[in-house]
Amino acid sequence: MGVEPLDLSKLRILPLSARESLTRADEILVDPESAPRACSDLVLAAVENAAAAIRAARARGAAVVLIYGAHLLRNGAARILERMMAGGWLSHLATNGAGTIHDWEYSWLGASTESVERNVATGTFGSWHETATNIHMALLAGALDGLGYGRSLGRFIVEDGVTLPSTDELAAAIASEPRHPMTAARADLLRAIESQGWTAGRVEVVHRWKHASILAQAFRHGVPMTVHPGIGYDIISNHPVFDGAAIGRAAGLDFRLFAGSLQNLDGGVVLSIGSAIMGPQVFEKALSCVNNLRLQAGVGVIGGHSIHVVDLQDGGGWDWTRGEPPKTNPAYYLRFCKSFSRMGGALHYVQGDNLTFLHHLYRRLAST
Repeated sequence: MGVEPLDLSKLRILPLSARESLTRADEILVDPESAPRACSDLVLAAVENAAAAIRAARARGAAVVLIYGAHLLRNGAARILERMMAGGWLSHLATNGAGTIHDWEYSWLGASTESVERNVATGTFGSWHETATNIHMALLAGALDGLGYGRSLGRFIVEDGVTLPSTDELAAAIASEPRHPMTAARADLLRAIESQGWTAGRVEVVHRWKHASILAQAFRHGVPMTVHPGIGYDIISNHPVFDGAAIGRAAGLDFRLFAGSLQNLDGGVVLSIGSAIMGPQVFEKALSCVNNLRLQAGVGVIGGHSIHVVDLQDGGGWDWTRGEPPKTNPAYYLRFCKSFSRMGGALHYVQGDNLTFLHHLYRRLAST
């Protein structure tokens, strides 16, 4: 073909201390007990509708799944979500790869976010040593314990690092048990240790802003937290440590865990807040898998659930409780509504600020 893959081992990597971070955890975090920002009566009605559905779902033991995009974290919602998990209002959280990038950077550095335009032009965008190194280390080590992306990174933050096996231990395990389910994971970790110069034993990475991490709070409360990234989507690709197999392995397990939570969605609630692509795309595949297995077992498909979508985008003036608009209506091409409208539950869409909606929702649930 005349084209060779780019050699990422030659990338010039910089420390996070060299980056101008545009947001700081101490400045963005919102006090859950503070007064929420004012919003329209339409948004307040949507909040009340979602709160009633969540209360009913939790009373019957049904799942309440929150799917969120990175901006909900960047807008300062971590402490609000911690209160919602502590109160038992959420049974599963799911985010994309970007949600974990900012999550880890806030928890370790206390700051995140960079200028994409300026840093791509200088070839420095995303090429930050600590972010890619520590997230990969968390995923590679977590894989040996059967953990997916969300639990691996959440544990890494809560426990301030990880303990790595020696290269001799890994090589011996691979040689003695080549057909073991963990052989590929062991090989990936062995390669990373040798190529990156990691040392065996306890690797301490102190996270001074754990309260800014949704991943850490989910791990601490024992709430399933899954991550659904794309290969090459996130800045952890911009580093010699990049390992698509490790990311795919962790995300693959999380997809199955996400689908496992949907098995309990009858009469439950889905909240999709600021996740215009990942949320509907992952949800529709996972729900299809659940229905496939239920039908094989002679059980009916998931039903009785409600889906509440919050986004800043104009909903096209369409009332999604009526079903899907015709193809001649521009609203038909809003993927974050259209996909969810086909998922068997009642879809409610509200255009509004994601943090404001969530803050009001928490206060409404906490008042009952």
